Amino acid sequence: MPAAERVPAGRVSSCGVDTSDGVVDLLTWGELTVRGRIREASNAVLYCSVSYEGQEATCVYKPVAGERPLWDFPDGTLAQREVAAYEVSEATGWGLVPPTVLRDGPHGEGMCQLWIEGSDTDPESSEDGGELLALVEGAEPGDGWKAIGFADVGEGRTALLVHADDERLRRLAVLDAVINNADRKGGHLLTDGGRLYGIDHGVTFNAEDKLRTLLWGWAGEPLTAEAVGVLESLRDGLGGEAPLGLRLGKLITGAEVDALRARVDALLASGKHPVPSGEWPAIPWPPV
Repeated sequence: MPAAERVPAGRVSSCGVDTSDGVVDLLTWGELTVRGRIREASNAVLYCSVSYEGQEATCVYKPVAGERPLWDFPDGTLAQREVAAYEVSEATGWGLVPPTVLRDGPHGEGMCQLWIEGSDTDPESSEDGGELLALVEGAEPGDGWKAIGFADVGEGRTALLVHADDERLRRLAVLDAVINNADRKGGHLLTDGGRLYGIDHGVTFNAEDKLRTLLWGWAGEPLTAEAVGVLESLRDGLGGEAPLGLRLGKLITGAEVDALRARVDALLASGKHPVPSGEWPAIPWPPV
């Protein structure tokens, strides 16, 4: 029998759409073998291999049975929200969320997502050595950076926490605003071969405003023409009996789908990146 073929993280077509159907089939139908557990996670996160028809990859499997209850999200829904985030990411054409499916596994139904190794062990660095997050002295971020806020660095000292003025991060900021991501931390940013991915989207799509993120650097600034075009396409995809809306209706509640449509409409109406509401902590804790 020939050696299993290693599956890449996905390819990007000339129009920017991720062509990862083969990866999705692998994750959906492949045999899952648990190799270990990621202990740092608050919910059960299992590191697995998956094989199907001569192809093999590594992945993360998060069984619904391993989810801890949250006061502001319905029990047993985090896996579905992760898949919904992937669906919306794919609809944007930006491919910011690794291929993610809902399937049965060794510990019952759960989310299965392609493992992204990342370019190094530091979640604050990008593949080409450029940092995505940093702490800098002074009150201004400097060229190429966007300010997040001041952080206590000990001994009574503070430093300015900044993120890169990076178009990939800007796209992710728009996606997070759309899906109402309540937990965009630095450790949820991964780079692979120059591509940026966001992971851990279990606390998304709440009908109430829950946006908490490190990516506030563009708050109040006009959306790019590209982002406006993507949002207009999303609005069409969520309307009536459109396929995206129907798929999401199987993963999140009807009220949450309605709230998703409203967020897209609000972003298009304002033409700007959102600003913190003041009704909810704007930055997750811990931030990284």
